[in-house]
Amino acid sequence: MNKLRFRSGQVQLRKVRVDANSTIEAGDLVWMDGTIAKSATDFVWNTDLATTQSDFAAKFLGIAHQPSGAGDSLPISVDISPDSVYEFDCSPTNYELGQPLGSDENLASLMNQQLEPALAANAIARAAEFSNGTVSTIRVTLTSAYSTSSANTNASLG
Repeated sequence: MNKLRFRSGQVQLRKVRVDANSTIEAGDLVWMDGTIAKSATDFVWNTDLATTQSDFAAKFLGIAHQPSGAGDSLPISVDISPDSVYEFDCSPTNYELGQPLGSDENLASLMNQQLEPALAANAIARAAEFSNGTVSTIRVTLTSAYSTSSANTNASLG
């Protein structure tokens, strides 16, 4: 079972409606499809990873704090704060402080709880620490498209 790995910082929770056909675990990367929240794996693949990451960044909401099972339609809390720090699984490599990160992919589908290095325009998170060796987890801050305080190039209210 997936776990929410909050580490520190100021959390800004938003209650959002969910797609009853989508399954969301606490700790999943969540995006907005109109007025409905969905998990990253429900995002439609577009051409290649960079294009899909860019499209996803434009709709990225944040990190789910509550689960929502298939058939559930009750709202869940999602953190959109650029000041909160989470620990995520990541592609094993070295990371620099502030390095842009996007959702990793598996078989032409975005992953719900794993990140990898990405172009700044495609980022949904930034590395919150330096690693001087290959690591498989990294602490990150969020770059929500729904927080004007974030480093997301698509950030706006609403």
